Amino acid sequence: MRILQIDNSLGMGGAEKLLLDTVPLYRKAGIEMDVLLLWDDDLPFADELRKLNCCNVFVLRKSKNDKDVYNPTFIFKMRKFLKNYDIAHLHVFPSQYYAVFANLLNGSNTKLILTEHNTTNGRMSKKIFKPLERFIYSKYEKVICITEEINILYQNYLGLSDQLITINNGVDTNKIFNTLPYKKSDLGYTEEDRLLIMVARFNKQKDQDTFIKSLLNLPENYKLLLVGDGERRIDLEKLVNTLDLSARVRFLGIRSDVYSLYKMSDIAVLSSHWEGFGLAAVEAMACGLPTIASNVDGLAQIVNDAGILFEPGASKQLAEIILSLENTKAYNNTADKCLERSKEYDIMKMVNKHIGLYHSVMENNNM
Repeated sequence: MRILQIDNSLGMGGAEKLLLDTVPLYRKAGIEMDVLLLWDDDLPFADELRKLNCCNVFVLRKSKNDKDVYNPTFIFKMRKFLKNYDIAHLHVFPSQYYAVFANLLNGSNTKLILTEHNTTNGRMSKKIFKPLERFIYSKYEKVICITEEINILYQNYLGLSDQLITINNGVDTNKIFNTLPYKKSDLGYTEEDRLLIMVARFNKQKDQDTFIKSLLNLPENYKLLLVGDGERRIDLEKLVNTLDLSARVRFLGIRSDVYSLYKMSDIAVLSSHWEGFGLAAVEAMACGLPTIASNVDGLAQIVNDAGILFEPGASKQLAEIILSLENTKAYNNTADKCLERSKEYDIMKMVNKHIGLYHSVMENNNM
């Protein structure tokens, strides 16, 4: 059985991080698996995967061109790869569309599986897309929903039922537990500095703005680390300058040493307008950090009763919660509960369920 994982790129995102973490585990379990990317852009996750030497990493275009993302030539390039695999596992738009058309051109010989990572997408609000969406999703043998909320949403949105299956995402808890923290001095901070960290793309889904504004209600020794990159970086840098917070906010870019950064920090925050699963929150909790997250679907189910939730956009409430964790007992209690919650999302549970699904799809095909 040969599996091809297909993604737009291996940028800074939960789906991309999962590929980096899981492909070696699939290969160790005897699954022959490779990765196909629409573009590369020399991003660190792709480089790390190559260094592991556990799979082939194919790239259709060297760098991303925003004007060319929706170029139909991707379909014909993808077609050449698809025909060599039994199953293709897709994750995001637009590659999930390209794979369907490429597979049709190949006579639908490759079985398609899609993981739906979010509770919304830009096409849901436009009725004109609904017939096309129904057609695309109908060509997938199974649609993996990373939360039950996403499962219910797609049942209602497209009338899907038999195709949908819920498999929670997971994190490599063993790898996280064995990662050593940086010292605060490694990044030029002192032990008196309270480091707040958020790991997320800089896009309209994430809400770094609220996190940044919370500093206005926090003492000067609170410093903010923003890990990631994206189209909203310039906007966020302007916000930091406008609020005169440049000395307290650091943009660290895309990093492959996130676990060491988490373990160096004091509190993790994931501020989002919406979320599918919130993998970064699970990783932060697994690093033993008190984790604060927006009260939105996908995050609330993971963090509630372990970490602490705040209402989206409520920067003052976020600051108050952060200050409440200056109480040592409250801090340690929250950190302990977060660590225990993270153990429910061990990555091997997810990998084993995916492998079972792959076998099931192939067995059904041979009946």
